[in-house]
Amino acid sequence: MNPLCTHPGKSVPTDLRAPLQLRFSGFCNRSRLWGLVLFSSDGLALALSWKLAATLNRPYLPLPPQLVWWDWLGLPSLFWVFTAMTLVVLAWHGFYSLPAQGKSYVRTGQLVSLMYLLALVLQYFYDPKLDPPRSLFFTAWVSSVVLIVGMRLLTTLLLRQLMGTAVKVFLIAPAERLTRLAKTLKRHPHYQVVGAALATTVNTPATLEAILAAGTEEVLAEQLPEMELASSFYWQLRRFDITLRLVPTSLDTLYRRGLSEIFAGVPTLRITAPFFNGWDYRLKRLIDFLGALVALLLLSPLLIGVAIAIKLSSPGAVFFCQERVGLHGKVFQMWKFRTMIPNASEWQTTLEKRNQTQDGIMFKIKDDPRIIPVGHFLRRTSIDELPQLFNVLLGQMSLVGPRPLPLRDVERFAPWHHIRHQVLPGITGLWQISGRSQIADFNEAARLDLYYIDNWSLNLDLEILLETVQIILFGQGAY
Repeated sequence: MNPLCTHPGKSVPTDLRAPLQLRFSGFCNRSRLWGLVLFSSDGLALALSWKLAATLNRPYLPLPPQLVWWDWLGLPSLFWVFTAMTLVVLAWHGFYSLPAQGKSYVRTGQLVSLMYLLALVLQYFYDPKLDPPRSLFFTAWVSSVVLIVGMRLLTTLLLRQLMGTAVKVFLIAPAERLTRLAKTLKRHPHYQVVGAALATTVNTPATLEAILAAGTEEVLAEQLPEMELASSFYWQLRRFDITLRLVPTSLDTLYRRGLSEIFAGVPTLRITAPFFNGWDYRLKRLIDFLGALVALLLLSPLLIGVAIAIKLSSPGAVFFCQERVGLHGKVFQMWKFRTMIPNASEWQTTLEKRNQTQDGIMFKIKDDPRIIPVGHFLRRTSIDELPQLFNVLLGQMSLVGPRPLPLRDVERFAPWHHIRHQVLPGITGLWQISGRSQIADFNEAARLDLYYIDNWSLNLDLEILLETVQIILFGQGAY
């Protein structure tokens, strides 16, 4: 009998999936509060979208009276029915309970769109003669998707600041990996390591008791031993509302794209191309172009102000242009606001001995003497990177992708590091939001780039952009 199939402190075995007795403390944990706020945010977004649609269409064609059974808080009955159905569907798909789903902004928009299409079908079967105003329907549909995704992005950003207490993490890994994982988490103030255990002990009651005693919120595990029922540890943690995170291997990142399927009596994972193959990347490039164009127009007063400040702070050019390695190793000119003295590159050779990166691939030193007075502020806020929006417009860069590095750094690459050049470089990326200047080993940064390539999606780009905004606003990890 698996020792994990019993409650801690009890000898009576239970079904692995059976919930524990109702615990009111479970309703006050971080994930449930997070879900409740997102639930309220989605409801408010739908209400605002319907109000907007009604206001814009009232002079023309209002909602047919046959679809208005009652009014409450100034909103028709149809809204309350539709909103209830939509929120239930989102909850059913885990958008208020699973952290990863809570950040699935694109998927949220898709489900909301499906609900509107379903409502249209149901309205036809309810009364085929009804003809609701098309302008009212499409206004409510589009504004609902935009407001729900937008408010989720804003709510997530605010929640991360308000829920400032560190997440309690318990580590499970082989002995040689525990120290490295602990050091990695210590670089991030949002996480607190509260305990650790060897991977070989994961199936013992003592490990589960240690996890519970530490008040663990999440378990980070790596290289767990094979077991007859691989999900037993997950089910034990789930009963106590504890999240399990597995550090994947390269094959695991491929498996997660697969669909479980029985093939000739054998359990398999089928991996196929999506129906609209390639359209997600085309949409990414469209977002890159429109996003860069809109950002340049909105930020033009700031750009002019920064240019004047640089001129007043130090003699020399406003912009700094440097050769960087981009897609497929092609060299291009990357633009930044100048934050150093004009002859900064001539000093670099003498400063190499102060390089703070462990492997010497990237060049980073704190309190760089070459930085001009206004340069510290520009670097800390990442404003110096804004001219790269022109590189995005020229098709040389993306808003999100592996960071393009100077020729000096690329010359020191190991062969596997060049895999990152198979995608378009970006203004921001995974390792910019995962420590920025705090990453001292380029191998860590390169692994994050490879993870980005393996797991790329539009939703991942949105998450990275959101994290980047948070880092810029609060100035984390830059110098």
